[in-house]
Amino acid sequence: MLPREPYKGPTRKLVLAFDVGTTFSGVSYCMLDPGEVPVIRGVARYPAQEHVGGDSKIPSILYYDLQGNVRAVGAEALQEHIIEQAEDEEWVKLAWWKLHLRAKHLASSHIRDGDIEPLPQGKSAVEVLADFMRYLFQCARNYIQESHLDFWRSIKNSIEFVFTHPNGWEGQQQQQIRRAIELAGLISSKEEQSHVHLLTEGEASLHFCVTNVIASDRFSQTPIDVSDYSDDEEDQSDNQGVIVVDAGGGTIDLSAYSMKLSPTSFEEIAPAECCLQGSVFVTSRARTLLQKKLSGSEHYSNPKIVAQMAEIFDNSTKLRFRKPDEPSYIRFGTIRDKDPKYDIRSGQLKLAGQDVADLFEPSIEAIIEAFEQQRCAASISINLVCLVGGFAASDWLFVRLQEYFLPLGISFCRPDAHANKAVADGAVSFYIDHLVSSRVARATYGVECRTRYNVLDREHLARQHKGVIDVDGETYLHERFESILLKGTQVSEQREFRKPFKATRKSIAACKSHSTDIMCYKGALQEPRWLDTEPFSFATLCTIHADLHELSRTLRPKRSASHQSKYYEFEFDVIILFGHTELKAQISWKEKGVEMRSPASIVYDE
Repeated sequence: MLPREPYKGPTRKLVLAFDVGTTFSGVSYCMLDPGEVPVIRGVARYPAQEHVGGDSKIPSILYYDLQGNVRAVGAEALQEHIIEQAEDEEWVKLAWWKLHLRAKHLASSHIRDGDIEPLPQGKSAVEVLADFMRYLFQCARNYIQESHLDFWRSIKNSIEFVFTHPNGWEGQQQQQIRRAIELAGLISSKEEQSHVHLLTEGEASLHFCVTNVIASDRFSQTPIDVSDYSDDEEDQSDNQGVIVVDAGGGTIDLSAYSMKLSPTSFEEIAPAECCLQGSVFVTSRARTLLQKKLSGSEHYSNPKIVAQMAEIFDNSTKLRFRKPDEPSYIRFGTIRDKDPKYDIRSGQLKLAGQDVADLFEPSIEAIIEAFEQQRCAASISINLVCLVGGFAASDWLFVRLQEYFLPLGISFCRPDAHANKAVADGAVSFYIDHLVSSRVARATYGVECRTRYNVLDREHLARQHKGVIDVDGETYLHERFESILLKGTQVSEQREFRKPFKATRKSIAACKSHSTDIMCYKGALQEPRWLDTEPFSFATLCTIHADLHELSRTLRPKRSASHQSKYYEFEFDVIILFGHTELKAQISWKEKGVEMRSPASIVYDE
């Protein structure tokens, strides 16, 4: 286990970590008492699921009535009387609803609209997330109140919330999470957002693996084979490269780190990867297979029966599958259900083992492709891969990945502990242990700017038809991209990236505020220069707003080159702070020689 120091804070505090997954969700917590060593615990009891073991998570399912009110959540939604009432009163059932929040840049051609239940009329995905968060919070509060007498009363105003999200989610999705937290009533004001911490599922899973695998005596005593290192790498031979694969219901997240064991510390060494190929897509492909296999059957091609078979496949057949040379079965009916023409006997459907294996293959290929991208980008050799998440329970997934990693000389493991609680437990560990000291930029960030036209520059000549005369009388080209932070750059938490810019305005009133778009580039160029070369590889990440009232008072008018008009010019820096789990940006300027900074007013376009 990872050794921890006693909590040094002055007052009692509670850390609550929420893992809202596509298929299952859970909550972990830690009671911080001054002088006591922190212990991570899980909420192990939920309504309608009181007798489940300590690894309990609830299904990410909600029922809404026709008025948009929540009627049942989690395990309660699976009770027979709830299902019956829902059918009678035409409630709307939501499963896999988290996919509505997915980042649009993630490849999702394999997701069909019919795979995800539509949201209830008048409900947004953020509002559904808020309803689900509110329920999880109520469950956590009740569990802690029942398990630890008088503790809740002493910390109800001292709670630190940690919420996890897939590696591929960025500022826009983080903003949606923060809005959902407010809608759920977990915090009561904007000021309390400082008690909310957002974290990638990959980094949360790393913290879980450190506690349950990497910091174990067995692992820490395993010698490192320095013969794998070149002469240039010998100074790094006390480091090991580790990749954590968090295989969940919707996404599969891969995160790569350089690891030192004494003392335990980590640095991210490659951009995080995220692919929409979690376990639900194996089930989705199984549904398509069943529809095709049973299409000619008068009785068993019924959509309700196919949906029932797909659900049984998801809950049992998928997890039990181990060998492609042996058939698999979906036990869906009674002994009277029989149709040998469609491989149905005694209430079970037989599937060829290879057909089932093929359902896993796109997910396996996506993991291997993402792994190779990280291995190529990493600055050191990868020695260890840890597989966690609900999908990690699949023996076939584990066996197939093991067949790939072991010939490469890479150790491959999945923790003995409840790996489906990896994200929630790891999120608490993130708050109390804080093991990652630097992270890697997943894209290139910068701003669109203008540049003075230069007749000697070949790139300028090619764009001369785009020249614009500005208020200072000079000709400028727009659509110039000025990068501030390049993809793959390793950034410590305190490091800032900044670049200076100038702006001109016709009036002093127009100088009292300034907004700058932070842009994100995800193409293949090392350092892009122009937006028109790959317009679809650029996207506006967010907009920073700065109040420049005080600065505007110090400005004096200038005359344009033609002396026909006056204008105002001011200088500012755009600053990007990337080292934390959320990207932050600011505008700075000087007033009477003193640097001023914009408040962190960042707006993401939705």
